[in-house]
Amino acid sequence: MSVTDETPIYLLAIDNGTQSVRALIFDQFGTEIAKVRVPIEPYFSTEANFAEQHASYYWQKLSEACQQLWQNCDIKPSQIAGVSLTTQRYTMICLDKDKQPLRPAIVWIDFRQGETNDLGVFDPLIKMVGMGELAEEAQKKARCNWLSRHEPEIWAKTAHYVNLSAYLTYKLTDDLVDSSGQNTGYLPYDYKAQQWMKPSNFKWRLFSCRIEHMPRLVSPGQKLGHITAEAAAATGIPEGTPMIAAASDKACEALGSAGLSTDTACLSFGTTATINTTSTRYIEVIKHMPAYTAAAPNYYNHEYMIYRGFWMVSWFKEQFAHYEAQLAKTQGIDTEHLLDQAVKGIPAGSMGLMLQPYWSPGVRHPGLEGKGALIGFGDVHTRAHVYRAILEGLAYELKLGFDTIEKRTRQTIKHLRVSGGGSQSDAAMQLTADIFAMPAYRPHTYEASGLGAAINCAVGLGVYPDYATAVDAMTHLGDEFLPIPENVALYKRLYNEVYLKMYERLKPLYHSIQDITGYPKKYPLLP
Repeated sequence: MSVTDETPIYLLAIDNGTQSVRALIFDQFGTEIAKVRVPIEPYFSTEANFAEQHASYYWQKLSEACQQLWQNCDIKPSQIAGVSLTTQRYTMICLDKDKQPLRPAIVWIDFRQGETNDLGVFDPLIKMVGMGELAEEAQKKARCNWLSRHEPEIWAKTAHYVNLSAYLTYKLTDDLVDSSGQNTGYLPYDYKAQQWMKPSNFKWRLFSCRIEHMPRLVSPGQKLGHITAEAAAATGIPEGTPMIAAASDKACEALGSAGLSTDTACLSFGTTATINTTSTRYIEVIKHMPAYTAAAPNYYNHEYMIYRGFWMVSWFKEQFAHYEAQLAKTQGIDTEHLLDQAVKGIPAGSMGLMLQPYWSPGVRHPGLEGKGALIGFGDVHTRAHVYRAILEGLAYELKLGFDTIEKRTRQTIKHLRVSGGGSQSDAAMQLTADIFAMPAYRPHTYEASGLGAAINCAVGLGVYPDYATAVDAMTHLGDEFLPIPENVALYKRLYNEVYLKMYERLKPLYHSIQDITGYPKKYPLLP
């Protein structure tokens, strides 16, 4: 199979995110031919801090998205050359010996904690090298440890411990195999080697799972299998269609935003906001935090993350934008559109409002001190000022990630690509260009994660000989936002003189608040 201008090649990309499942068709030039979005319920909670969803529900919604796709486009299923899948990260599922789910999946947004394991003779060694707290955190956040302690009967029956991508791949191909690019989270995965840890590695002691629990891994761009007759009946994808390994949603989003070079930073304005650069060098941007497997084999994503990210926009709408929501409904437009219009009337800097976007613990601030703050209020401020301050606060923190990545990788970042739901806001794009003091570009398609999966599919099918060629052919620049000089000067001072000092100044107060009120005991409640 090769590229020709006369013969279109159609690639099916399935993107199972937090809020929806999307089935998309791209051609070999990265043109989005068709798309269907099916909303999903992100999770249900049986206890505070729990977030779960049935594995069968994800499969049902994936099948529904594919079936709707065939009904709403002119492309016939038989014209699809191959399929790739990208999913949310670290949503874990327990399967029995027959590969049937034993309990609901534990969704990535879950905050439950497990207990620590006895590390034996390795405990003093881990503490000596300064990894004691990190090891303890990994043990508490590893879902397998919680399961083995709190649901021992379920764990005893667990023959396979897999993430969502492996489960959906099994449903599509009848083979329990996964892409190495899908592994992100508290798992016995060797991020540098891009494979499961060797059984002799002492880090297995951190986890209750064992090598026999884990699925077989292949690299992005390799074949996972073929669509089975049963999957074909459920989804409408023809039996025998090859399935090619892609990667996690953030990794595919970076690839679909042309993020294959070390001088390009890809910002994802999603539920979790991230900034990524991609390199063949393994570098830990934050000490002891791994460089994740990228959507191209033997590449790494250097990622800096804001755990709640643009979830804060949804939080703001639900808590404070009821008037705008009602008005938007009467006008038949999105609430974000009205908020975006209001923000355009607010000057850069939000007239002194400054936000620290640590609405929940994250990688950089995992403890109780990782709390949010909004300072600088005056009687001139309105909801629109607060909304703009949220967008600015997220951009400031991503700028901190930008600076951290440049410092750790010793690589100058020259290009900025911005994708994800929040990137549809012109106001967010403009203030990002201003705060970063460089042009910001949207990809040519909103569906950057799906495009990344399609690129994986194209390389795996031999449409392109390598990822560099595929990225050049299938990614294009979209809207351009140029920095406004007077805004750049103002934001530079606010970032250096205020934002970078907020955390250390407020950290002691966060501890005092927790000591006095008892909140939060361990982790904040889910939204």
